[in-house]
Amino acid sequence: MVAKKTRGRQNIEMKKIENEDDRMMTFSKRRPGIYKKACELVTLTGAEIGIVLFSLSGKPFTFGHPSLEAVANRFLGSNQQHPNDNTHPLVEVHLRVRINELNQQHNELLRQLDKEKAREKILTQPRKGKETQPPRRETPVDELNHQELLQMDAAVDDLHKTFLAKLKEKTVAASS
Repeated sequence: MVAKKTRGRQNIEMKKIENEDDRMMTFSKRRPGIYKKACELVTLTGAEIGIVLFSLSGKPFTFGHPSLEAVANRFLGSNQQHPNDNTHPLVEVHLRVRINELNQQHNELLRQLDKEKAREKILTQPRKGKETQPPRRETPVDELNHQELLQMDAAVDDLHKTFLAKLKEKTVAASS
């Protein structure tokens, strides 16, 4: 058995990372993941979210839906809109309707994908009775020896006789 080359995906203990370079690297790698999860939460629930992160150097990073200012104003209990918050309520309603439509399309496409995967699985399974048939020849006829040509001729004759018998059955069944 071959030994694993990596440790794979593991849970790490939740404690402060002591090495400052490692801490900065972890921050820069995890920040997009937090934004992605927040965006998914907004899409799935229509929630209003505001996130402010400060890096080790003090640089702020923000994410807000519909905007950070609107979320902050709502959190602080202020009913007035911020001057930079130019999202009109009708636009918000339109955006939510559009997001719902896109979610429905996405779910429908996932259902179709699952159906196609199931169909592919059925089509790739060997059919019953196929095991008894000899395997197809991939060799061109020009390259077959005398014995192989005689076997192929006999197989073609058997196929022709079977075909004629089936045709006769169908003709008799159709006429009656």
